[in-house]
Amino acid sequence: MSSPQQIDLDGILRVVRERGGPVRTLTAIAGAPGSGKSTLAEAVVAKLNEETPDSAAVLPMDGYHFDDLVLVPRGLRPRKGAPDTFDVAGFHHMLQRLKRNEEPEIAVPVFDRDLEIARAGARLIPRSVRRLIVEGNYLLLDRPGWSSLRGLFDTTIMIAVPEPILRQRLIARWQGYQLPPDEVTAKVETNDLPNGRLIMSASAPAEFVFSP
Repeated sequence: MSSPQQIDLDGILRVVRERGGPVRTLTAIAGAPGSGKSTLAEAVVAKLNEETPDSAAVLPMDGYHFDDLVLVPRGLRPRKGAPDTFDVAGFHHMLQRLKRNEEPEIAVPVFDRDLEIARAGARLIPRSVRRLIVEGNYLLLDRPGWSSLRGLFDTTIMIAVPEPILRQRLIARWQGYQLPPDEVTAKVETNDLPNGRLIMSASAPAEFVFSP
């Protein structure tokens, strides 16, 4: 396989446009926690919808977090955000359903970070959407369950951000929730950054790499 190509926002827009058409295409934007996946995905969708209204939408993978009612009994609550804290099978089925685009609209869950829960049916994706931008940590993870997702994507992009910058962003993120300093440190150093290292070391190569 050839090495991933560097790409910028204009390049992403060009590729997504070129691969668009009468059928729905799925573009994967993967990256570590704090890498800016949702920001990039929303920027791509906003630009596409400026050109053709209602033609693009975002699907965040975070809507498939297991609820704390599942994580706590399994002892996984401190690791929320790790690969085994997501319903990857449910996410896979939803991607297949969205790819087929056979329904007038499809309701998808969205993760509420303030409440730490996924809200079912929080976003509607209508049939008019031809370019679906999927963003999430493990979209390219080369592990059982996750590896089955790759074949559903028409374009794959990995965001590459140096770890010191990720650390700064993640600390600022958790401080924004008024958490005690020791809890912020625990979340960043024992969960978010280890997850980020796994993403960068154990993901299949993307077609493109985006470096903010």
